[in-house]
Amino acid sequence: MRYKITFSYDGSKFDGYQKQKHVLNTVQGIMENALKYINNDKITKISSSGRTDKGVSAFMQVGHADIDVNITPYKLKRALNSLIPDSIHVIDVEEVSNEFHARYMAKEKTYIYKVNIGEYNPIEKDYVCQLCKPLDINILKSEIKDFIGEHDFSSFCSNQDKKEDCRRIIYDASVKKTGNYIVFSFTGNGFLKYMVRIMCGYLISVALDKVEPGKIPYYLKNTEKKVTTKTAVATGLYLKEVKY
Repeated sequence: MRYKITFSYDGSKFDGYQKQKHVLNTVQGIMENALKYINNDKITKISSSGRTDKGVSAFMQVGHADIDVNITPYKLKRALNSLIPDSIHVIDVEEVSNEFHARYMAKEKTYIYKVNIGEYNPIEKDYVCQLCKPLDINILKSEIKDFIGEHDFSSFCSNQDKKEDCRRIIYDASVKKTGNYIVFSFTGNGFLKYMVRIMCGYLISVALDKVEPGKIPYYLKNTEKKVTTKTAVATGLYLKEVKY
C-alpha cells in the first residue's frame, strides 16, 4: 500500500534533508529508519517532493512510501510520530494509488525567506537571516516582480545543478515588511539548487545599493552570465507548501 505522508521539520537540527553515506542525522534517514521499523524491518524508501539543504526548514513537506504491513493512515501517523524526534512531526497520512508520486506529481511549491533587519536576535539565529540592516521595501517590491513568469534560471542557480533544462515557472513572487522582518515569497512549478537563496541574495544586494537595479531581465535572458552576489544563508528559508 502506498501512503502520502505530510510532515514538517526544523532544519536547524539536521545535516540536510537527503540521506547520505556516513551522515546519520538527515530528515530522510530518520524517516526511513522509522518506516523500516514499522514495515517489519524491511528497507522502506520515502520519496519526497524535493530536497532541502542543511539549515532549511519545512512547514509542509510531502513524501510517499510503500508499506507491506496492514496499517491504517491514522495508526501510521501515530507510529511515525512515536518513533521520530520532536524536531520532525507527521501532520497527515493518507492512502493513495500506486501511481501517486510525491515529486513528479507536485504542481506548485511555495518557499518563504525571512530576514531580520532590526537588532541582532541570538534566539532566532538558526531560523532567520540576521542581516540587521535596513532594506528599502519599495525597491524590493519593484525588483522581485521581474522573476514572475517562465524563464531559464541558469543565472540564478548553483553551478552544482547539472540539469539540462533550467526553465521554471514562477507563478507569484512577493515581499512584505512586518515590523523588523522582511519576508520574501516565491511560488513556482519547481526550483533549482540554491535558486531561492540566490534570488534572495541578489534582491538583498540591490536593496543595499551593491548592485544596479533593473538587471534581473538581463540575467534571465543572458543565461550564460551567473550572478555574482552573495547567496543568502540557509537559515531563514522555509518550504511553506506543496500543492498537487
